Amino acid sequence: MSEQHIASAFDRDLETIQGLIMRMGGLVEHAIHQAAKALEERDEELAEQVRLGDKAIDELEEQINEEAARLLALRAPMGLDLRVVLSVLKIAANLERVGDYAKNIAKRTPVLAQHDPINGSGAALRRMAREVEAMLKDALDAYIQRDDTLAEEVRQRDRDVDQIYNGLFREFLTYMMEDQHNITLCMHMHFIAKNIERMGDHVTSISEQVIYLVTGSTPDESRPKGDPAPYET
Repeated sequence: MSEQHIASAFDRDLETIQGLIMRMGGLVEHAIHQAAKALEERDEELAEQVRLGDKAIDELEEQINEEAARLLALRAPMGLDLRVVLSVLKIAANLERVGDYAKNIAKRTPVLAQHDPINGSGAALRRMAREVEAMLKDALDAYIQRDDTLAEEVRQRDRDVDQIYNGLFREFLTYMMEDQHNITLCMHMHFIAKNIERMGDHVTSISEQVIYLVTGSTPDESRPKGDPAPYET
C-alpha cells in the first residue's frame, strides 16, 4: 500500500471521528440549552427529555473512543496526527462530562418545581448556562478551524462564569442565613449553579486541547478564575 493511499485512508478515518465529535458537541449544546430552559420554566417533561437524551451522548463518546483506538492501532500516527487523535479523545471525555452535568440539572428540576423560585436566581442560572453554551459553540468552532486565538478567548471567558457562580453562592448563603426554611431549596440551587460552573471548566479544557493541538503545548499560566466565594476552595 502506497504512503499516499495510507495518508488518504488516515484522513478519511479522522474525518469520520471529527464528524462524530461535532455531532456529540451539538447534542451537548442542546442538552445545556434544554436543561436551563426546563429549570427556568419548571418544565418537568422537558427535563425528562434531557435526562433520557444523555444516553445518546454517552454512546457517541464510546463510538469515538472505539474509532480512535482503531485508528491508533492501524495507522500508528505520529507528530501532528497523533496530537489530533489524542485531542479528540480528551475533547470527547470533556463533552461527556458536560452532558452529565446537564442531566444532573434536569434531575433536580422536578424537585425545584415544587418550590417558589428565589428572586432573580433563575435568570442568573439561565445566563450562566447561556454563557457556557456559547463558550462550547466557540470552542468547537476553534477546534474545526484550528483557531488557537479563539480557543484562548473561550478560555478567558470562564472567568465570567465563575463570577456569576460566586455571586449566586453568596446570595444563596444569605437566604439560608435569613431563614432556615430556605436551606433545602438553596442547596438544590447551589448544586445546579456548581454544575454549570463545572461545565465551564470542562469547556475551558476543550479550548486548552485546541491550543495544544495547534501549538503543540498547553497554556503555561493557570486558567483565569473569578474571585473565590466565601467558604469555597
